Amino acid sequence: MTNNDPESPKPRVVIAGGGIAAIEAMLALRDLLSDQVEIDLCAPRAEFVYRPFAVGEPFGVSEVLRFDLGELAALRDARFVPSSVVEVDSDAGLVRLRDGDELAYDRLVIACGTKSLLGVEGAATFWGVSDEPGVAEVIGDLETGAAESAVFTMPAGFGWPLPLYELALLTRERLRNLGRDRVRLTVVTPEAAPLGVFGVGASEGLARLLAEREIEVVAAARPVKYAGGRLQVVPGEEIEADAVISMPQLEGRRIRGVPCDQDGFVPVDPHGRIVDLEAVYAAGDITTFPLKQGGLAAQQADCVAQLIARDLGAVIEATPFKPVLRGVLMTGGKPRYLSGELTGGHGETSVLTDHMLWWPPGKVVGKYITPFLAALSGSALQPPGPTGIDSVEIELNDS
Repeated sequence: MTNNDPESPKPRVVIAGGGIAAIEAMLALRDLLSDQVEIDLCAPRAEFVYRPFAVGEPFGVSEVLRFDLGELAALRDARFVPSSVVEVDSDAGLVRLRDGDELAYDRLVIACGTKSLLGVEGAATFWGVSDEPGVAEVIGDLETGAAESAVFTMPAGFGWPLPLYELALLTRERLRNLGRDRVRLTVVTPEAAPLGVFGVGASEGLARLLAEREIEVVAAARPVKYAGGRLQVVPGEEIEADAVISMPQLEGRRIRGVPCDQDGFVPVDPHGRIVDLEAVYAAGDITTFPLKQGGLAAQQADCVAQLIARDLGAVIEATPFKPVLRGVLMTGGKPRYLSGELTGGHGETSVLTDHMLWWPPGKVVGKYITPFLAALSGSALQPPGPTGIDSVEIELNDS
């Protein structure tokens, strides 16, 4: 069975996914092609969950935002299909859905994101959603004195380290407000330096902030297992702790007929085209690009939308993916903003600034999705001001 209208003369773009990259692609295509294209948005869940504020939920300073995908699609004259794509037949130009139906497409965008797996055996995992009982229990134990030390860590290869440092900083601020200054907090990271991906200046700034908050950092160490009050790391000696909170391990969502690496991530060219598949593209966390962040996912989706729009007749330039990395770090302290540029990974400089670097001031910065969601949610999209934020903007090149 094919769900498309056979009488429609318009080309049809099917978007597989319901996250930031998928929504950004939908918005960009509608803007670039107006009413000259049909758009189907396929996702297994009816909600789009805006996750960047999840890190503040255990502390009551922010909450996850939820939007109805059907309503979001309708606002841009797209159709929401409540099912996931499980197979792509690129020769026939068809996708097969989990419910057994098929959809024909002229262009297909894979933006189905990742799966979160257990990060470190024995640790409480921060899943990045509202229901965080393990994390909340650890924070509660630290508050009441049932625990006197905690480690915050992430597995090697984790795609976005910012929440790791947010959790540690927000925990320290909460404990200090309760007069529990002597609790020992430690960050264990596989990175060579805290947030090293952002460049030397930003990394050193964060390191100073962590030191000011008396949060110890153990860098270049991979967590293995937490048991018996000890976290095993490689290399290095075991670290004693009453509790451990870990980021999850990420894995790509595999779709039959779509090439991927051993971890399920899809290789694409600089425009988002999937190698060896005609008229099929990928954007966001599902791709092999190592950083998994909403703003980068939106930029990838914009590149894909530009190429599709150009191929379907729009007179525009299709630019390759040249990532610009922006992040808002919730710290529980006074606001500080950092900016810098990477040039081939060397000679990086970062500067301190006292003004917001983008508008609207969402935690995820996307050309279309940020103003779109801001118009729907108002100030709810803004990072919580009373706790203070550090903002980091770094430009990355293709290397």
